[in-house]
Amino acid sequence: MVIVFRSNPNFNENWGICVKIERIYVSVRYFISTFVSQMHTSQARLPRFPVTRPPKPIAHNEPDMTIDRPISKRPKKNRAKVAPKNAHTEFRRFYDRGDIPVRLVHTSFKNAIAWSVDPAVLDYQHYLPLFFDGLREKEEPYRFFARKGTWELLKHGGTRVLQVIPQVVIPLKKALDTRDMEILPVALRTLQKLVRSSDLAGEALIPFYRQLLPVLNEFLLFNKNLGDQIEYGQWKKMNIGDLILETLEVLELNGGPDAFINIQYMVPTYQSAKTPGDDE
Repeated sequence: MVIVFRSNPNFNENWGICVKIERIYVSVRYFISTFVSQMHTSQARLPRFPVTRPPKPIAHNEPDMTIDRPISKRPKKNRAKVAPKNAHTEFRRFYDRGDIPVRLVHTSFKNAIAWSVDPAVLDYQHYLPLFFDGLREKEEPYRFFARKGTWELLKHGGTRVLQVIPQVVIPLKKALDTRDMEILPVALRTLQKLVRSSDLAGEALIPFYRQLLPVLNEFLLFNKNLGDQIEYGQWKKMNIGDLILETLEVLELNGGPDAFINIQYMVPTYQSAKTPGDDE
């Protein structure tokens, strides 16, 4: 921008005014250019929303999809019939690794197990919980070795079993919690053998009724014939409810004077198997 004053005698004063005007002009031009560039940038960054189209009109012969319809709830599953997925057990892992000291022996009557180490010198704190964990197995040979091995250890354990009861309650509870009709009868039979393994085993199990008896309370009135699934030599026809009742009676008769009241707290429908003169 050039401004010329030809007839003004005060040239120096006018020149100073021109310089000030030029500076103002430059500042205004810079401000306008900066503002315009910022506007273009902000418009470029604006999000692009998809173009919405009007809904298709519903024909008279088509059902109105906008009508509210009642939502049907999924039926609740019966808890007593739902079993958790049976994962591989610690017993299987130790057996596959060769750390379970048993082997199969074929006889003319039935199969049996032979111990690579005398059970009298076995560490019950380590091996008995492992065999109890194998009660959930349904595949051979794990199933056969775990059940026969558990019962033989209980038969010859004596007071050593009494010391391991807190450790075997957890795998025994897992076997009961499967609610599997192939595993549940075996777990109940094992519980009976555990109670009878020592004179004080029944009383030692009373603090663990809260872990063991809820499943028994669910199936006590469950009338399903087990056939010959009870296990090895038990060919008598029996349903799961009768087997549970028999197990509760074994717990009461071998659990001392406090057994009945603790059983009835967890299984309210249970009636005592003792007669009035049994405690005298």
